[in-house]
Amino acid sequence: MTGPPAGLPGIGNPARLAGWIAGHGGGHLGDLRAARLLPGGRSNLTYRLDLAAGPLVLRRPPLGNALPTAHDVGREYRVLSALNGTAVPVPATLALCADADIIGAPFFLMQYVEGSALRTRQDGAQLTAGQAGQLSADLAAMLARVHGVDFTAAGLAGFGRPDGYLGRQLARWQRQWELSATRDLPGYDALVGRLAAGLPASAEGTLVHGDFRLDNTLVTLGTRPAIAAVVDWELSTLGDPLADLGLTMAYWADPGDPEWLRVNVGAAVTGRPGFFSAVQFAACYADLTGRDVSGIGYYMAFGCFKLAVVLEGIHARYLRRQTVGGGFEREGPAVPVLIDRAHRVLDSYAV
Repeated sequence: MTGPPAGLPGIGNPARLAGWIAGHGGGHLGDLRAARLLPGGRSNLTYRLDLAAGPLVLRRPPLGNALPTAHDVGREYRVLSALNGTAVPVPATLALCADADIIGAPFFLMQYVEGSALRTRQDGAQLTAGQAGQLSADLAAMLARVHGVDFTAAGLAGFGRPDGYLGRQLARWQRQWELSATRDLPGYDALVGRLAAGLPASAEGTLVHGDFRLDNTLVTLGTRPAIAAVVDWELSTLGDPLADLGLTMAYWADPGDPEWLRVNVGAAVTGRPGFFSAVQFAACYADLTGRDVSGIGYYMAFGCFKLAVVLEGIHARYLRRQTVGGGFEREGPAVPVLIDRAHRVLDSYAV
């Protein structure tokens, strides 16, 4: 066995990991030959493992101390397993390890799915304007599929509590901010107050992804690009589907949106010619689902707030040198921009 490099952060002792895979993944997988960190992840870490029988993917929490309720790989494993065979394409799960002694944290293994995570304008240059528009529509249709899952039939009836979802989310992300904030930021307290005052009534409950955006899908490129899998389900639960839509819009870069492109947290690709605008994306979703999106401004502002809290936590880990990979220096400067953007969205929608 050649094995992965012993110094790869987050993998621990490669021989111990290889032994666990041999005992739990079946002998047919063969030797563990190499491992590498896949780019783009800002929360749970994702590794490609090359075994004799082919590649697999390992997911584990980030390095350092995780915030309460965050980075639960067992929860992510459960929802991926439940979605296998539904209208939402996901990687097949293989094995869950709750023993932190193997690599230093719990982890799970899943199928490796061929496809590209489109994040940058350079990634988007692979698409024609027509393909970009088609992919925008496909992404809206995929979000509608997520929200259309019969979660009871899938075994997810106890996966969350839809009633009062947004109120609990607001309280949860405030707690996460208090635990991870590295500085005082003007506008944060006022934003929390505005979100609390405008809290919508409880809506229908659906499965929600929790971090739905283009680069959390794997896209096969070609004459007609297609979404091969939806990934990164660590924040999924049962809740208000418009919260998913609003967060997707918070990530979305519209053409001529230099501020968002400069912040660059993974949405620059949608600013390229042919992609829908955020408003067009919401209208497409509304046409597919019949849902009223007239109050989407609140949900988009809530998405900016949630993303600001997530990125502040990542920034805190970056300052403690607990991140793996590159690009983390961009997350801290994005936080005040998101807070300001949330206020402007609330102003523009007169919420």
